Amino acid sequence: MSDNSLFIQPAAANDSPPRPSAKPSAGAMASLRVVASTLGRLVRREPLVHFAVLGALIFGADALLHPAVKDEHAITVTKAQRQAFIDNFDEDKARIPSDAQLKKIIDSWVASEILYREGKALGLDRGDDMIRDRIAYKLQLLIFDQISVPQPTQEQLRTWFADNHERFDEPQRVGFYLTPPTDEATARRQLEDIQTQHESAELQKQTRAVLARPVVSLAPAFGAGFRDGLLASPIGQWSVLQSKDGWHVVRLDSLREGVPASFESVREEAARLWHTEETRKRAWEAVNRLKTSYTVRYEQ
Repeated sequence: MSDNSLFIQPAAANDSPPRPSAKPSAGAMASLRVVASTLGRLVRREPLVHFAVLGALIFGADALLHPAVKDEHAITVTKAQRQAFIDNFDEDKARIPSDAQLKKIIDSWVASEILYREGKALGLDRGDDMIRDRIAYKLQLLIFDQISVPQPTQEQLRTWFADNHERFDEPQRVGFYLTPPTDEATARRQLEDIQTQHESAELQKQTRAVLARPVVSLAPAFGAGFRDGLLASPIGQWSVLQSKDGWHVVRLDSLREGVPASFESVREEAARLWHTEETRKRAWEAVNRLKTSYTVRYEQ
C-alpha cells in the first residue's frame, strides 16, 4: 500500500476558496425586501422594537453580502498559545523551555491540529463527540497501522547503536545525604552541629538519602557547581554545597563508575528501539506530507 493511500489528496497549491460574489443573489435581495417590509409595519405599530429589529437587519444583511470564508488549510499559532506552552512546560515554573524545546512543542501541537482536521475530513468524528486530541489520535493510529518497517541490516543497527550507545550504558552513579535547602549561614551552623553530633532531631528527620543517582542527572536538578563539588568531596565527609535551590549540608556516600554496554549484549533491545524510532520517523514524514498543504501562521 502506498504511503499516501491513507490520506485525502490535498488541494492543488494554486487552488483557493471561492470568493463571495460582490452582488447578492435574487433570493438574498427578496429576503432583504421582506425584512424591510416587516420592519416598517413593526415600527409603525411599536416604536420600541425599532432598535432591536434594525440591529438584526444590519447584521443579517452583512452576513448575506459578506459571508465568512474559512481557510481550513491555515493554522495560526497565537501568542496566547505560545505563552500557554511556555507556562505548562514546568508545573513548578522553575524552568522555561529553550527555543529548540519550544519549537518541538509547537511542532507537536501543529501536527496534532493537522491530524485533527484530516481526521474530520475522513469522517472520523461522525457520531463521536470527543475532543480534538481524540480525533487526532484516531488518525495517528491509522497512520501507524499503514507503516511497514523492514528489519534493519546489521550495519544499520550497529551504526544506530554507536550513535545511541549512552542509552544502553550503565551510567556513573552516586549516593549522598542531603539536608533541605537554606541560606549559607544556616547551612554552616548545621554543618558544625552535624560534625559535633549535636544536630537536632528535626534536622536528622529532614536529611534525606539519595541512592544510586545517575551523575548526568545532577546538573539539571541541582546545578553544575553542586555536581562538581559533590564529585570532588571525599567519601564520608560532610561539607556545605550550593544548589539551584539554596545551600545544603552534603555527604558523599558512594561513587560507582559507569559501564559501557556491548552491542552483542543489547542487540535485541537495540533492534526494538530502532524499530520504534523508525516507525515514528516515518509517521512524522506522513504528517509532514500533509503539512505541505497547510499554511501555519505565527502571531508576533
